Amino acid sequence: MRPDNISAARQMAADLGISIEEAEAMESIGTMVHQRLLSDTDFRALQIMTEQELMDRVRTLIEIVIHDRDISLSARAKEQMLAEVLNEVIGYGPIQNFLDDPTISEVMVNGPDRIYIERSGRVETTNRRFMDDGHVRRIIDKIVAPLGRRLDEATPMVDARLPDGSRVNAVIPPISVIGPCLTIRKFSADPFAADDLVAFGTLSDTMRAFLEGCVLSRLNILVSGGTGSGKTTTLNVLSSMIPHDERIITVEDAAELQLQQDHVITLESRPPNLEGRGEITIRDLVRNCLRMRPDRIIVGECRGAEALDMLQAMNTGHDGSITTVHSNSPRDTLSRIETLVLMANANLPSRAIREQVSSALDVIIHQERLRDGTRRITNITEVQGLEGDTIVLQDLFTFKRQGFSADGRIVGSHEPSGVRPLFMERMEAEGISFGWEIFEPVMR
Repeated sequence: MRPDNISAARQMAADLGISIEEAEAMESIGTMVHQRLLSDTDFRALQIMTEQELMDRVRTLIEIVIHDRDISLSARAKEQMLAEVLNEVIGYGPIQNFLDDPTISEVMVNGPDRIYIERSGRVETTNRRFMDDGHVRRIIDKIVAPLGRRLDEATPMVDARLPDGSRVNAVIPPISVIGPCLTIRKFSADPFAADDLVAFGTLSDTMRAFLEGCVLSRLNILVSGGTGSGKTTTLNVLSSMIPHDERIITVEDAAELQLQQDHVITLESRPPNLEGRGEITIRDLVRNCLRMRPDRIIVGECRGAEALDMLQAMNTGHDGSITTVHSNSPRDTLSRIETLVLMANANLPSRAIREQVSSALDVIIHQERLRDGTRRITNITEVQGLEGDTIVLQDLFTFKRQGFSADGRIVGSHEPSGVRPLFMERMEAEGISFGWEIFEPVMR
């Protein structure tokens, strides 16, 4: 047995309270039980078995295999083996337990021998592994096949989602040199609310009240940040603040938003079929939803030419629209939007694009995943207008870092900049007002 396998066996033994010998034997026995189950049981019969019937069948095969190999296993080891075989048959193999764990937000498979998870914003290595590349491929195929997707040398990468809505990305050789890789960003069955983000320290209670006022005032909002910074979570929270009597249309690559309102239409893009036909892009959906009498348009992420259509929608009476974009800062967000608009091949000069951006956007919410794994809204920034060829931005709230705690966590606070936004008159016209004190800077 290889050293890393020995280490994994020791960790499994410690986790389950079984002997190292039992942990080492479990993998080979589990593989044999799985093979016997598939070879001895008709596939159609396997599909119509109840969970209890399947469990009884697997338990019987476990006893047969360990008797044939003259191995003694404890009851705990047998129950663990039962769970793992069931995961192979009706779940997603070695990663099923991670998908079931509500404290884990992401599962990352780097080839058969390396499985990582993200928990509480921090990436951890695990002692779980796949048998070989073929084992990883079988699990990937199990995910993508029901969706009509394929993964082969001609199309070596695929985006998909699990039945619960979790986002899946898979890549295989030749573009992955370490073997099949799988990344799953889990879908929260119980979506975070604004109070949760305040409790996590993502934003302050004052910022929460201010953003709710922005949503109710139908300001156009752009959420920016890097990968994994929590943009979709923040977008979901902002969407939950929309009144229930408004017609909302969401446009996403993979449906992730969990809106609680009644009048919601969810549109999802579609990749081309095996013949390369039938693709429906985000841009197609944004254009179409303009004909669907929306009160609010929410685009999960602008990453291409649809940015132009989104800006035009914001500029033609569809106030209160919300979207996200990848960027490193509020200022970089504007450059990113300009680049995305140029992808539409509209041949617009830079000044015309900046005029569109400055008149369309009201607020940029920038979010970051800090080095300690926490997510923070670091800037709430007003888009004030165009001066010359430059879009004027003004921070309203920022996150000020103050150092590190004893356990290595970043310590800081959200503070107002002292500037009252220019759109306050618009908010007051909608019956929403805030006292000057919420914008008053903190005196140190």
